[in-house]
Amino acid sequence: MTHHPLVTRSDIETFQRDGVVLIKGLFADHVDTLRAGIERNMSNPGPYAAENLKEGDTGRFFDDYCNWTRIPEFADVVHQSPAAEVAADLMRSETVQMFHDHVLVKEPGTSKATPWHQDGPYYFVDGTQTVSFWSPVDPVTDATLRCVAGSHLWDKPVLPTRWLAETSFYPNEDDYRPVPDPDAEGMDIREWSMEPGDAVAFNYGILHGARGNTSTARRRAFSIRFVGDDARYVERPGPTSPPFPDHGMTPGQRLREDWFPVVFQR
Repeated sequence: MTHHPLVTRSDIETFQRDGVVLIKGLFADHVDTLRAGIERNMSNPGPYAAENLKEGDTGRFFDDYCNWTRIPEFADVVHQSPAAEVAADLMRSETVQMFHDHVLVKEPGTSKATPWHQDGPYYFVDGTQTVSFWSPVDPVTDATLRCVAGSHLWDKPVLPTRWLAETSFYPNEDDYRPVPDPDAEGMDIREWSMEPGDAVAFNYGILHGARGNTSTARRRAFSIRFVGDDARYVERPGPTSPPFPDHGMTPGQRLREDWFPVVFQR
């Protein structure tokens, strides 16, 4: 099978085995576009925008998602960057549907870490063919993404929690494993110093987090989330994040293409 020049066969095998791999330069030709889109997003936040600091925390930790249909720079990156084709390669999928976008900004001196979590339990998607790309538009070292290799294969998902309240997202806590401390438990943590436009690709089941940004530089990051052939709608025991209200889907159904369009097909 042929694959995009940015991806090697080793990258695909690593992603399939470990659930996470670094793709150098994935958005290298789109960094200025992403920076402009992030600034537009921050000056005109969407309904899901959040400021993720408690009293006593320093800096600013802004995040927002599901804005790509209203922010032209994000739509341009979805359709014009090689991300969707690379997603197909990594997932070994014939089709790629756009799920959603996510902006995460830690201003200089931000003390709060991004808590360890898996994205999958928050979503109404079930399947093995999933991928999220996390890409900084500023050089990052300590505030880079940290991922636990192989955690997408754990027998139970990690308990999803609310980042500020630190309470359980759903009532069925026994169906999940407690949030671990990967550093203390000696887990295989993958992290990279990254240049603008590099991207960490990871499965929705990968446990990940990030340190605070104690540097004097901004750390702006953009994520695109895709799903592949086997992704199906699944009901959760409570509202999901993102919620996508009134979607009208039923369990086992492929995500509706008018809301989650196919952006690449072999």
